[in-house]
Formats: sequence, structure tokens, C-alpha cells
Amino acid sequence: MLVTLIWGSTWIVITGQLGVVPPSWSVTYRFAVAAIAMFAFATIRREPLLLVPRAMLFAAVLGTAQFAFNFNFVYRAEQHITSGLVAVLFALLIVPNTLLGHAFLKTPLEGRFLAGAGIAIVGVGLMILHEYRVAAVGAGEVLLGTALTLAGVMSASTANVMQGTRIARAQSMVVMSAWAMLFGALADGSYAWITVGPPVIEPTATYIGGVLYLGVIASAVTFPLYFNIIRAVGPGQAAWSSVLIPIIAMGFSTAFEGYRWATLSIAGGVVALIGLVIAVAKRPERPSVSGNMVSVPVEPES
Repeated sequence: MLVTLIWGSTWIVITGQLGVVPPSWSVTYRFAVAAIAMFAFATIRREPLLLVPRAMLFAAVLGTAQFAFNFNFVYRAEQHITSGLVAVLFALLIVPNTLLGHAFLKTPLEGRFLAGAGIAIVGVGLMILHEYRVAAVGAGEVLLGTALTLAGVMSASTANVMQGTRIARAQSMVVMSAWAMLFGALADGSYAWITVGPPVIEPTATYIGGVLYLGVIASAVTFPLYFNIIRAVGPGQAAWSSVLIPIIAMGFSTAFEGYRWATLSIAGGVVALIGLVIAVAKRPERPSVSGNMVSVPVEPES
């Protein structure tokens, strides 16, 4: 719930990072702040900060996928479409997470989960359809923003599945996240310098406050929590937060971007929530009954 609530607010904060400062530099600042916060936290916990070479390489790949490719795509997408629509599209993260998790981590594909996911995707599709119909920008802008967002989804999904691997589970979540964020920030900064030139900063309270919020609260706090969820339940189940996040994000978009809910978008949100309930609700276990006696499993003697 904490991850979902925080990430639901980030989409509108990201729009305040666009304008004077090129998106790539905004992403760089965010994860530089996040890396500093994570290393400070690891130091307070007195955890060893160094990783073995194999784990360090893993952190570099993870950080590049999650904190460089993913966020550069997302920040640029919000230059073309509203933050609410980007958040809605990101709800589709559950699809590649589930499929890639099954392919590489052997996570099971349960019928109830697949049925719920299918219903939720229909709901998300209705919300996307409404956004496409009422978009103030041209169809070309909507399509470009959609393509950038989906590229971000695939980058995030790749990193999500990596978190479920054996090498990731063997590392401290705090230290692994710290190095991944540092490598991501270095990749972001390198790309920014090559494509748009030296660093640019907007010395306003809104911009600096946004960087600190996104770096500390929305990254250093949430990503380790989310990655631990992936390790516990798998990338497919963890991605259900992405179904709820758009509803929160669109609430912020309503307040700050003039987003207006319509019958189609409301219906889509309701359908998505129904799919969520179906997918995550566990069927109650029923005890076996013989006559009037209930059989109780007995632990074998050691």
C-alpha cells in the first residue's frame, strides 16, 4: 500500500521536472540523490558496501535497465501525453512481468490469476481508449507517448524479473539497490551530457523539492520495498500495484492537469479493480470431512 500510494503521486511530480531542465538531467539528479540516500542507509545499518565482481556487474545491468532506460522513456513520454495516461499504460506491466517471470523464473501461471489479469487489462484498455478519444494533442503525439511508455514498461519488466533471480536474492537489498541506483545515475548522466550538453538546473523550490521527493521518498524508500515484494511473491504478483497506481495518478491529474472522468474511464477503473480482486483473492482451503469427523493433518514423527 505504501509503494502504491507513493508511486501514484510521482506521475504528477514528474511533470514539474520537465521544461527548463532536459529530462535526462532530471532523471540523473533523481537517482544520484537516491543512491546517496541508499548508501547512507546501508552505512547506518553497518552493511558491507562492496559487492563481488559478478554481483557488481549484475547491479550495473539492473540499474541501467530500471533507472536509466525505464525512466528516460517515461519522462519523455510525459512530454507528449498526460501523466494520467502514462500511469494507465504502465498498468500493463503485469503482462510482461507475468510472462517473463514464467519463462525465466518458472513462476506458475494460475488460472485465477490469468483470468483476473485478463479482466484488468480490459479495464485498462477502456481507460486508454477514453484518453485517446479526448486527447488534447494530436493522434501522432498520443501514439508517440504510448510507444515511449511501453518501451519503459519493457525496461522495467526486465529489471523486475532480474530481481527474482538467485544472484539478486543472495545480495543485500539495500546495498544492491544503492549500487544499481548509482550505476543508473551514471548512465543517465552520460547519456544526458552526450545528447543535451552539460548539466542544467532550475533553482526553484518546486524543482528542487521535486527532485528530493522523487529521489528519497519515491526511489530510496519505495524501490527496495518493491524489490522485496518481487522476491517474496514474484514479478507478476508484484506488478498488481501498477493496476492501482493509475487510479491514484489520475486523481492527481484531475486536480492539477484538468483531467475529467467520463463513463468510459470510470468503467475501466471499476473493471480493473474487479480483475485485481479476482486475481489476488485466494480460494479458502476447505478441510476434508469424513462422516462427522474432520480430518486434521498430523506432522510425521521425526
